[in-house]
Amino acid sequence: MKRFFQTLFCSLLLAGSGMATTITVVPVYEPLSLHGTDGDDVISDVGEALQASVMARPMALTGAFPEVLVDSIKTPHQVPTNNPNYKVTEANLLVLCKVDINGRMSQDGLTVTLDITNLEIPADVDVTSRQVLRLALIAVRKTLEEYQRPQTQPLVVTIAIEGATEGKAPLADLASKFTIGEPVPAN
Repeated sequence: MKRFFQTLFCSLLLAGSGMATTITVVPVYEPLSLHGTDGDDVISDVGEALQASVMARPMALTGAFPEVLVDSIKTPHQVPTNNPNYKVTEANLLVLCKVDINGRMSQDGLTVTLDITNLEIPADVDVTSRQVLRLALIAVRKTLEEYQRPQTQPLVVTIAIEGATEGKAPLADLASKFTIGEPVPAN
């Protein structure tokens, strides 16, 4: 009996080590707060000078693509610095403002849900709720455009806004649908 369990354990160990996990380094765009800095970034997609920007950072990811890309947009981000006076411990606006984001694939395409139920702008962050969501949508689009570039089929993306009740109801109009990687029409 002891021999049986030893054999079973070794078999499971070998089977587990034989499963490969693919890790891919990809750019993930994030809506970042520039609070605590002296810079305002011009966001061409939004058309406003803000103390916020959408920037990419490389991430080593594993899991279901493109869903894991969307989920990674809300990864905590402490901006590295060489200045001891810069003490900002979190720059990702989705983390700072308590906006949840997730992606889910179906036969109809990718549904990206922004849950604003707990949305709250910290006092030291100089942006509005609408600006945070618009920056998040830019981050989603740019991240998915990078992912979609080598793909052969277009990706239909539906943006859903959850938790847009009471004072947040006007933000529901940011829900949208678009296609990334549309095939080029033949001439």
